[in-house]
Amino acid sequence: MSIFKRMNQVFQQKANAAMDRVEDPNQALDLSYQKLLEQLQQVKRAVADVLTSEKRLEAQKATLQANYDKLQGQARQALGQGQEDLARTALQRAEVIQGQLQGLDPQIAQLKQQESQLELSAQKLAAKVDAFRTQRETMKAQYTAAKASTQAVEGLSGISEQMADVSLMLDRAQDKVANMQARASAVGQLADSGVLDSLEIGTGVGGDDIEAQLRKGGPSQADLQLEAMKRELGQGGPPPSGALGEATLIVRVAGDQQYRVPASLRPALDGLDTALARSVESGDAEGFAAAATELGKLIKTNGEQLPPDAVSTSDLIVPSPEMKLEDARKLFAEEGEGGAADGATGGATAPSSATATAPQG
Repeated sequence: MSIFKRMNQVFQQKANAAMDRVEDPNQALDLSYQKLLEQLQQVKRAVADVLTSEKRLEAQKATLQANYDKLQGQARQALGQGQEDLARTALQRAEVIQGQLQGLDPQIAQLKQQESQLELSAQKLAAKVDAFRTQRETMKAQYTAAKASTQAVEGLSGISEQMADVSLMLDRAQDKVANMQARASAVGQLADSGVLDSLEIGTGVGGDDIEAQLRKGGPSQADLQLEAMKRELGQGGPPPSGALGEATLIVRVAGDQQYRVPASLRPALDGLDTALARSVESGDAEGFAAAATELGKLIKTNGEQLPPDAVSTSDLIVPSPEMKLEDARKLFAEEGEGGAADGATGGATAPSSATATAPQG
């Protein structure tokens, strides 16, 4: 063995012995416990980040759904006015939004799965931390007791220095083993839960070009919906009396008569309801008036007016085209204070059977 190798080994032995004398097992246990707490906090932050991304996608989906419903209602209204090209344009835009909605569903499901896995990993890691905390206190108590016993033996026998070195070596080995076991367990839990893997959220699933060309060969979804609307609206004209069938809704226009409309108009009514609610919330008087006018045209064009002396329970109560934004707000405030049914702001989809059992003046 060369001189340099022997010097290197001697240096390592001296340095190791010096570190053993300086190292405190209690401090080593406290440091290990602190590291475990930091890892647990990182897992909890990851859960919060995934949940935030999930909520953002759900909010985006809700916005797209509202736009889709609004376009459906505009398409029906345009077709009822004989503007077929405008109706087709609205349906084509709705079809694009529908594709975006379908693309968001698998992403939201993936985030929910990641959230569940992270929460499970956090629970398991928290259990490991609690177990290590108990073990740490036990080992610290054992070390303190062993140290006190060793000091007592030192004063009695005079040979305690060697015994103390042996005890310190054993305690140090136990501390390192416990620390490595806790670290390996924590890393294993994170690896099994997928936290250490890259999270790919924005990847979309696309088809090949042949499949896309085959889908283009047939009629588009917008054309199919346009033909269905033609059949429902009778080529744009109002349906004759008694021709609406069983799937109908009784709608009362505030300050006007009751109308029987097809239940298939519900998506269009919901779209206009969203526009009315936004106008009331934002204080947009012009937008409220325009939405109320479109709502009245949609009902009177596609519905059948009931006789004035007819007494029927209204499924929906909608604002009249002449209602002002201030009146709608006052009506909403009065019904909110009195515990009346929802939809007093002019919402087109609010059920109000409790107040529509008799015709209004």
